Amino acid sequence: MAKSQIWFGFALLALLLVSAIADDVLVLTDDSFEKEVGQDKGALVEFYAPWCGHCKKLAPEYEKLGASFKKAKSVLIAKVDCDEHKTVCTKFGVSGYPTIQWFPKGSLEPQKYEGPRNAEALAEYVNKEGGTNVKLAAVPQNVVVLTPDNFDEIVLDQNKDVLVEFYAPWCGHCKSLAPVYEKVATVFKQEEGVVIANLDADAHKGLGEKFGVSGFPTLKFFPKDNKAGQDYDGGRDVDDFVNFINEKAGTSRDSKGQLTSKAGVVESLDALVKELVAASEDEKKAILSRIEEEASNLKGSTAKYGELYSKLAKKYTEKGSDYASKEVERLGRVLSKSISPGKADELTVKKNILNTFVASS
Repeated sequence: MAKSQIWFGFALLALLLVSAIADDVLVLTDDSFEKEVGQDKGALVEFYAPWCGHCKKLAPEYEKLGASFKKAKSVLIAKVDCDEHKTVCTKFGVSGYPTIQWFPKGSLEPQKYEGPRNAEALAEYVNKEGGTNVKLAAVPQNVVVLTPDNFDEIVLDQNKDVLVEFYAPWCGHCKSLAPVYEKVATVFKQEEGVVIANLDADAHKGLGEKFGVSGFPTLKFFPKDNKAGQDYDGGRDVDDFVNFINEKAGTSRDSKGQLTSKAGVVESLDALVKELVAASEDEKKAILSRIEEEASNLKGSTAKYGELYSKLAKKYTEKGSDYASKEVERLGRVLSKSISPGKADELTVKKNILNTFVASS
C-alpha cells in the first residue's frame, strides 16, 4: 500500500511538472480542438507541420505572441500539428503550412490570417479581432550571447562545459534552429557547470575563423578538459542536444528541464546502500563506514552527492527501515507544491537516492 501511494505521488508530481513548464502556446489535438476553440474565447490557431521550414521560422515569433497573450482572458493563442492531427486540419481546409486562422468567440467558422508573420503584426491583428489591448512581452533569453569581449571568459572557463552556436543573422537554418536552441538553454539554465551560448560570426568574423567556421550554423562543444573545442555533429532536435549534454557534462535533465530519476545516483554507492539495507544490525556499522569512505573519494560534481549518501545512510541506520519510505512520501508532497527550481532540484536528488533504500527494502 505504501509503495503504491509513493508511485501515485510520483505520477502526480510528473504531471504537475509537465503542466508547469508547458509552452505559452496552447497545443491542440483532434480531441481537444472543439473543447477549446469556438467556446468563450476568440482563438488564433496556427496549423503547422514539424518539417515545414516556414513554420520553424515562425515558431519564435509565435511563441513570443503566446507569451504576450498568456494572461488575456478573452483570447487563446494555439497551434495544431497537422502531421499528427490530420482530421481537424482537413476539417478546416488546411492545405499548406503554416496556415493561421482566427476563430471568433463562440464560432467554428474561421477567417484566414493573411498578414505578415511576425509577432508585432500578429499581436495587432489579435487585438483588433479579439477586442484586447495586449502589448508584446519581452521573452526571457537563456542563450548566452557571446562577443569578443566575453568569449574567453565564458567559453574557456575550465569549470564550464560550453556549447556554442556560430551563426549569421541572414542564415535560414540558423533562424530555424533558434527556438530549439533557446529551449535547450532553458533545459540547462539550472546547471551551473553548463553554458549554452551563441556568437554572431558574421559580425565577429575573427572568432569564427579562429575556430574554423566556414558555414552556418556551426556548433562546437568546449568541455572543461578541451578548450580547443570539438565539432557537434549530432541531431538538431531538443532531445538530441539534451542527450549530448547529459552524456558529455554528466548532467541528468530531460527535455523539459526536469531532473531525471538518475540525477544524483552514484552506482558504487548504490551498491553499498543495497548491502546496508540487507545487512544485520551488527553489520550495518561497518557498511556505513565503507559508504563514508567511498563518498570521501568522489571528485567533481559527484562529491556533493557522496556527502548526501553518507548523511542519508546514517539517518537510515539511526531511524530504522521505515525512514526512507516516509521521507520519499514527504518529499513528494513538498515537490508537488510551488517551490523554486533550485529547491526542486535539491529535493529531487535526495528523493532519487532514497529510492535506492526503498527499492532494496
